[in-house]
Amino acid sequence: MKRFFLVALAPCIAIALAAGCAGTQPASESPVLAQGGTPSGEASDPRNRARIRTELASLYYGRGNMGVALEELRLALQADSTYAPAYSMFGLVYMQLKEKGLAEQNFDRALQLAPTDPDINHNYAWYLCQTGRENASIRYFLQAVRNPLYPTPWKSYAAAGQCSLQKDNLKDAQGYFESALALEPDEPVSLLKLGQIHYRNGRYEDARKFVARANRLVEPSAESLWLALRIERRLRDKNAETVFANQLRRHFAASSEYQSLQRGEYD
Repeated sequence: MKRFFLVALAPCIAIALAAGCAGTQPASESPVLAQGGTPSGEASDPRNRARIRTELASLYYGRGNMGVALEELRLALQADSTYAPAYSMFGLVYMQLKEKGLAEQNFDRALQLAPTDPDINHNYAWYLCQTGRENASIRYFLQAVRNPLYPTPWKSYAAAGQCSLQKDNLKDAQGYFESALALEPDEPVSLLKLGQIHYRNGRYEDARKFVARANRLVEPSAESLWLALRIERRLRDKNAETVFANQLRRHFAASSEYQSLQRGEYD
């Protein structure tokens, strides 16, 4: 199945990188629906029909249309009830719908059918991370990156870093983000998170370098501007601090970060 490579935050699971939107594909490559909702050029092979339906479900999922995504996945499994990526995608949709039991059942079935599939392992790991089982998630992220055919191992390293941060495990998180950047040097979420880790460890010059790179690669967010502002405050660069404060006010006046600035709560 073709994959939607995340740049900063993908539409699906727009929760930083982490996202487990493995299995989707760019809209420009999406299957074309013929009259009656059947993918044009659909082959008679059941596995191919299941693949096409699952790719369509991924696209609808990424656009937030969970109802249509579920229907496409049901059609996928009607075509081939052993197609593991469809179960994985079901898991993601049910996770988004907060149907924990159904999400778990579908991820379990996907892993039974394809225990070494990197996308399935990544998606299940992200599910575990989002349901309070961060430590357990790491095993599945690392299973994903061990697959030599996995084209985006940096994504799983970055997501493992996110989950480690949720447990306040800065040491492991730093290692995972660094592994992600070794494979994808311009991955902005890992850059930003490393900036946060260096800031918390008092390495302000290093933190400045990482957040500056992240802000050059993608449109700055309230989170990245707030981090940059606090770094400059620590480095006693009043001019730079003012520049970031003005950007935060202009673009993110309703954000919690700007509210913290107004209250003078920097840490």
